[in-house]
Parts: sequence; structure tokens; C-alpha cells
Amino acid sequence: MAFIRDPLWNNIRIDGPFLRLADTAVVQRLRYVRQLGLAHLVYPGATHSRFEHAMGAFHLANRTLARLDEAGMLDRIAPDEPEVVAAAALLHDVGHYPFSHALEEIGAMHHEAVAEPMITAGEVEKILRAEIAEDAPERVFALMRGDSVSPLQGLISGSIDLDKTDYPKRDALMCGVPYGEIDVDRLLHALVIVDDPHLGRAAVGVLEKALSALESLLFAKYQMYRNVYWHHAVRSPTAMYKRLVADALRAGAIESGALVAHTDEGLLHALRARTPSDLLDAILSRRLYKRAMECPAAELDGIDLEWIAEDHDRARRAEDAMADRLGLAPGELLIDYPQKEQMLGLDLPVLTRDGRVERLTSEGMAGAINLPVLADQLYRSARWLRVFTKTRRRIEKRDVLRMLSEA
Repeated sequence: MAFIRDPLWNNIRIDGPFLRLADTAVVQRLRYVRQLGLAHLVYPGATHSRFEHAMGAFHLANRTLARLDEAGMLDRIAPDEPEVVAAAALLHDVGHYPFSHALEEIGAMHHEAVAEPMITAGEVEKILRAEIAEDAPERVFALMRGDSVSPLQGLISGSIDLDKTDYPKRDALMCGVPYGEIDVDRLLHALVIVDDPHLGRAAVGVLEKALSALESLLFAKYQMYRNVYWHHAVRSPTAMYKRLVADALRAGAIESGALVAHTDEGLLHALRARTPSDLLDAILSRRLYKRAMECPAAELDGIDLEWIAEDHDRARRAEDAMADRLGLAPGELLIDYPQKEQMLGLDLPVLTRDGRVERLTSEGMAGAINLPVLADQLYRSARWLRVFTKTRRRIEKRDVLRMLSEA
């Protein structure tokens, strides 16, 4: 048995197969992948790793499973299911690329899909089969993908999964900001297993009386997106890094399949050796591109710009065409319009005070959060269209929108 000292949860106990899983190469790599990518260029304390977050999610899984067991809610669950769920919590981020989610924004395979061979083959697969269950690798991966029929699926992938409970609090703590406050104890004690009429089977839900704790989670996520994850000086180096890696992939300097094997610094070292660039030097010396134009999504009603996040080739062509019109070289102008459609999404069963099970979705629920209005307003407040340029200059919004409409 071992205890890990954690700045957020204090002592995290880990033993048995979980300790051996934590010592595998794919989990240990997460020590060298920063949780918040390039946010440390704005918040110097944001150098915490995916490994720390994985430990936190594992800790919350064990806390939740113990409470559900005490309440007798695991009686109809397969005896080995709690261990499968705990393993999934520990392993849920092993497929992450260097510098967090940035590479998924340029079309790289989603980190959960990348994780499949790491879970179902190699060191991890052997430990799971030998020490938890013969079919544990497949069950763990199904939980990670959100495809499992386990009643405990919602603890690993869902509206209130334990990943979402750990990261806002951990990120806020390490960034030194007061935004990520969540009523964790209240929320964990409100989780129940109910017969969900929507799914036709048992699932993780929440007690109606604890919806205020759920609100704290939603607002914490919103505040962290607005003030940290989508802060303009975080998105600038993120856009620079995306273009840097995209250029390297197009030049054949690195293969897309090799990205996930790298750590943060390992990838930068490889790029410097194989394809030196001004972009890389600028990131390393914190010479960030400047805002030439920015506009909140709330001011872009009726204008279809979702292709910027979805059609990466078109977005690149638009960047280079706009740069050319402004007398800039390719790569000296970058467009950023981050997308996170499920940032404030909810879809889960609620056990009401009179014993009924209702579903809280984006359509709202009587007496609950007015999600259709609130989520849309918060999302559009946090999301901004920005144009960054290597040298400081000013571009009018109307000119940017006109050039984008022609792209």
C-alpha cells in the first residue's frame, strides 16, 4: 500500500493492481504532460500534470464507490465492477497528446480513441486481465468511451463524471485563481444509482435536493473557461503551437501516429531538431502573437463560423489568405475560435424528493436550472473569435468577417 501526497485531496491511497497500473509506462508518461498545456505562460503555477489529475480522479472514484457501497447501492453490481471503474478513472487520460487538447483541435484522433491499444494491449492489459477480470481491458475502455452499459458508467464519462469534479478545482488551485470552487462533498454524497426510464436500465443519477451543488460545478467550469482555459494569452500560444505542429505534420517532419508517444518537452525537442521554426522559438521565449481583433460569440449571431474549428484545411487557407492581404507571411496570422459544445451540457437522471426519476437535459427541468438559456449565454460569453498576429496591429471586425466569408 502507498499514499500519495496531493495538494488538492491530501492523502491518496493506492495499492494492489492500481499501484502496478500507475507504474506502467503509459501512466508514468502523464507526469510529463501538463494538464493545462501552455497556460503556465500566463499562470506560472499551472505546471501540474495529467498524472496528478489521474490520481485525483482515481481518489474521487474510490470515495464515491465507498459511499455507494455503504448505502447498499452496489448490491446489484457485479463484484468486480468497482475495481473496473477505479481502473478506468486512473487510466482515463493515458491517450492525451502533449500540451493537453490542442492537437485534437487540428484534427488529431481523439485522445480516448488513441488510448485503446494502450488499454487493450501491453502492460496495462496484462495487469487488468490478471488482477481484476479477464474482460477488464474491454470494460475499462468501454467506460472511457462512454459506451458501457454498466450502471456506473456516469462516474467515468458523463455530465458529472469524476474527471469533471477534479479538474476545475485542481486547475484553479494551481493557477492561483478563485474560480473553480465546487461543493464536492455535497455533490458526491448526492450521487445515487437509479432505474433510468430513458435508458431502460440502472444508471448514476443525482438527488434533486443537491442540484445547487450541480450548479456550483457548472459555474466553476464556466469561470475556468472564461478566465483560464480560453484566456486570450493562453489561446495565443495554443494557436501558435497548433500551427507549429500542423506545419511539421504537413512537412513530414513528424508522423501523426507518433505524437502520443511524446511528452511535452520531448515533442518540442523533436520539432526543434527536425524542423526549426520561428514559431517554436517564439513559444519558448514567450514572444506571444498579439490580438489584432477579438469578438465574443454573442455578437456573431447568424454568422456561420463553426468551420474554423471543424474544417482545419479551410481555416488554414483563410489564415494564409488574410495574412497575404495584410502583407504578412504564412503563419504570421492565426485565427482562433475554440469549440467545446458540451462545456456546460447536462444529461442525467434526477431522483426527486417524492421518489420519481426525471431527466435533467438541455431542455431543462421544472424547478431546476434553466439550461437552455443559461448554458447558451455562458458559452457565448466565454467563447471569442480572435485573430492573432506576430506583430501588433489592428484589424477591424467587419474586415475580418468579410475575409472569412470569402474563405
